[in-house]
Amino acid sequence: MTMKREATMLALAAMALAGCTTTGEPEPVRMGADGSCNADSVQDRIGQGATAELGAQLLAATGARTLRWAPPRSAMTMDFRPDRLTVSYDDNMAIDRIICG
Repeated sequence: MTMKREATMLALAAMALAGCTTTGEPEPVRMGADGSCNADSVQDRIGQGATAELGAQLLAATGARTLRWAPPRSAMTMDFRPDRLTVSYDDNMAIDRIICG
């Protein structure tokens, strides 16, 4: 593998890891019947600005344990985690997708 390719792969891996965050101390959350996230009740937040405060609200409302922000044009892992909320946003920081997994 060439040095340039190795550097590119390391940069992509770092970006993927940077997309997974939690919001401080764990707080009690509303979990679904099977212990998973449910994003049905927060679809009305699409179009709002992506902020840390809104992220905390989304976590509490969905029962997710982990929040993953998905910036535009970013590489994301394809693993499914039922306790993770993924929030995608556009170049203007407006949320355009909210899903569990």
